[in-house]
Amino acid sequence: MHAFDVLGDPVRRRILELLADGERAAGAVTEVIRAEFGISQPAVSQHLKVLRENGFAVVRQDGTRRLYAVGHAPLRDVDVWLDRFRRYWTPPLDALATEIARGKRARRLTEDRTEDRTEEGERS
Repeated sequence: MHAFDVLGDPVRRRILELLADGERAAGAVTEVIRAEFGISQPAVSQHLKVLRENGFAVVRQDGTRRLYAVGHAPLRDVDVWLDRFRRYWTPPLDALATEIARGKRARRLTEDRTEDRTEEGERS
């Protein structure tokens, strides 16, 4: 299955978001997904299986619990694929960061001038 086929499903994307926050027990994942999507426990298990079989999730046993975590390799592959498209959003984001910095600098200068005037008024 292609990475985008795996990631194309909103349930699997949500599971990955949960796992991105740290390792989680299968039961905890199931609880959240069932509440948010209204699907059965076997359906959640099937989504976990798809993620596991495609390397997006890894699982380890801890006693009777199955703990899931993000599998990194397929995400790196997605990142490499996306790299050819970064030129479309990186320059605008860099320009936005520059404008934000200019705005902060201008606001700081305005505040400094206001403070200087206030201090001068208090000395008078």
